[in-house]
Amino acid sequence: MPDYSALDRMLHRLALASPMRAEMLHDIERGMYLKVAPEDNGRHVFVTGLARAGTTILMREIHRTGAFGSLTYADMPFVLAPNLWAKISRKGRTPGKKAERAHGDGIEVDTQSPEALDEVYWRMFDGAAYIGADGLKPHEPTEELIDGYRDLIRLVLLRTDRWRYVSKNNNNILRLGALARAMPEAQFLVPLRQPLAHAASLLGQHRRFRDADPFTRDYMTWLGHHEFGATHRPFLFGARPEGDPDGMDYWLRLWVAAYSALDRTEAEANNVCFVPYEALSADPAIWQAIARRIGVKAGPAAELRRVSDKDPETHDADLAREAAELHDRLEARGFAALTPDAPAAAEAASS
Repeated sequence: MPDYSALDRMLHRLALASPMRAEMLHDIERGMYLKVAPEDNGRHVFVTGLARAGTTILMREIHRTGAFGSLTYADMPFVLAPNLWAKISRKGRTPGKKAERAHGDGIEVDTQSPEALDEVYWRMFDGAAYIGADGLKPHEPTEELIDGYRDLIRLVLLRTDRWRYVSKNNNNILRLGALARAMPEAQFLVPLRQPLAHAASLLGQHRRFRDADPFTRDYMTWLGHHEFGATHRPFLFGARPEGDPDGMDYWLRLWVAAYSALDRTEAEANNVCFVPYEALSADPAIWQAIARRIGVKAGPAAELRRVSDKDPETHDADLAREAAELHDRLEARGFAALTPDAPAAAEAASS
């Protein structure tokens, strides 16, 4: 994070490195603002899935409808005290200059851009339950923790003057079943990308962030982002993926493990929906179908665009076939949930 000043770095360390300090600030925030925060109507939208599946773009399009509040870069680093921080900081009062984010993927952000920040809540209050040295295992938060998360949502909605919340958090695949059961009025959207292209993108980002500087490593760890790079820790739906993270097969195995787990979760929850990534990028009808599902009136998408994937590196053909078969099965379910004419939608996406 080369554009962070020494003061910025100090504030990030103050706010995010110590669970005790974060909990104290969150308690102050709750005491000052929770009693005047809007009631939780439950009609929120959560975007989740493996990184590099289009989760950020989808969340940004949903946020752009104006119907949802979200944590933004302006809430950093005191994301657990958004109203208190807004009172004392000038950070979010103007958007500031847009700049491409560190991923090098053309997505530009400013201080008012929504971002995946609410993992800080889960890490601070229950990190030891699911974050280990070897990886991140499935997380079953207690009812009390989920109630606390609802309170954080209410606090964000108070700051943003909205009644519904949208979040993108890739780590929510670890607790998706628990959240879907606890929040039946919410919608959980899981972008689904062709596995070879997806694995290649994850491999590229892993190499991009592999030699990150110490502050960037700390920053990613504080936010609970271990998807790739120097701080990579895989999701552990079973054993750790075999192989070298510098090769395609490792990421294909991770893909199969993650989406096999999501397959089981989606099958048990009617508020979880797979979103075919390539169709979302190419067919405006898919964006409109998502808007109907989440109950908003949306204009044309502003950032969704047809993707151009690079040729994948050498990989195991049998493993790729297993991943493709799983993908096709889940994609069919996604089309069926989003469109009344699934075969026609699938044909349009592939043309």
